[in-house]
Amino acid sequence: MRNIILVAKREYLEQIKGRAFRLTTILLPAVFALIIGIGYISSIGLGSGKHLAVASNDADLANEISNRLLHDKDDPKEPEKKDDSKTIVDVIAPASQQQLDALKDKVRSKDIDGVLWVQTQAGTAPKATYTSRSSGDFVSTGRLHRAMNHALVSRGLTGTGMQKSQADTLVDGVDIDTFQMKKDGSVVPSSAQASFWKGYVMAILLSMTTMIYGLNVARSIIQEKTSRIFEVMLSIAEPGDLLAGKLIGVGAVGLTQILIWVVAAGLLVGSAFAAPLLKGDFAVHFSWTEGILFPVYFVLGYFLFSSLFAGLAATCETEQELQMYTPLAAAPVWLSFAMIMLIINDSNSVWSVAASLFPPCAPIVMFLRMGSEIPPTWQFVASISLMVVSIVAVLWFSAKLYRIGILMYGKRATLPEIFRWIRYS
Repeated sequence: MRNIILVAKREYLEQIKGRAFRLTTILLPAVFALIIGIGYISSIGLGSGKHLAVASNDADLANEISNRLLHDKDDPKEPEKKDDSKTIVDVIAPASQQQLDALKDKVRSKDIDGVLWVQTQAGTAPKATYTSRSSGDFVSTGRLHRAMNHALVSRGLTGTGMQKSQADTLVDGVDIDTFQMKKDGSVVPSSAQASFWKGYVMAILLSMTTMIYGLNVARSIIQEKTSRIFEVMLSIAEPGDLLAGKLIGVGAVGLTQILIWVVAAGLLVGSAFAAPLLKGDFAVHFSWTEGILFPVYFVLGYFLFSSLFAGLAATCETEQELQMYTPLAAAPVWLSFAMIMLIINDSNSVWSVAASLFPPCAPIVMFLRMGSEIPPTWQFVASISLMVVSIVAVLWFSAKLYRIGILMYGKRATLPEIFRWIRYS
């Protein structure tokens, strides 16, 4: 036990005093915040500032579509419609085929950004086409689709004798306030958007840290194996003690880094700067269950992946060879995030429950599920128990590879060779 503590202390101090730890602890959250900020700022005003043309054989409909585009209202919670002063809409109605061809020429010559052609005929549904230079401008296409349909519905309602203000109120729609029923019967406000991002961010943090520190264990083994320092270390400690100490020391570094991030995030969330941002749909609520289970799943996920990486590293000669196997080890993480929409929409489906009980996917999937609804207690117990059993099995297998592999030089480990190592150890 003394040797395990000494190796763990060495690994912990060596990494926590390194420049890489300081830089990743400070710069990694800053880079993510910068990316999110740039993405948010760049998304402001998407679809506005366009020069569009609306052509139709129905002048009233074309003018109503133009009015909707210039006074768009995306969010029904907004008390008033917002004017898009940057958008220019030319109305050509009634328009002929020759005028439509001329407008398309303007699109080609970049005089205008796009032209919406709406053709109505009594007794049939209107037909609409939109021509623009970009095939990926889904924001403008969505605005046009919304404006045209709102104009059609509004005109249909006013045609039955309804006042235009009443028709506009119905067209704008009614917002739905969402609530969640807790297990104790209490009802609390909820937000699908906030739940999604809470589960997503916690799953990203969990997967990123377990993978990074699992790879750190593997790289450390490769470096020490290449430098022959293992031959000195084995004179004072057993191979199993070296592996255990390495896993504990590097894992403690990961927990230290996460603790720093959590404290910094808590101070930021509690500040006056973040208060206006965390309201309404962005209000995020954390439960004690999530706070307790996060370090539990981190430790279990870390030991599962790091022990797997340690076994792989013991069979490799160089870091380049190790990198070839990394995508295979990361496959469960990709699988977990590939199921994100299924999990968020139905966290209690058969596939969601099965993925949360599958040990390599359990840490990520469980937090994606907890983002929308806390699973039953038995599923937590089953998930954690299966992970513990998997960790014991993988550690047993990796330890046998580690005992022989760390002293093997100049020979590529084949599958028959690996089975021979297991028998020898």
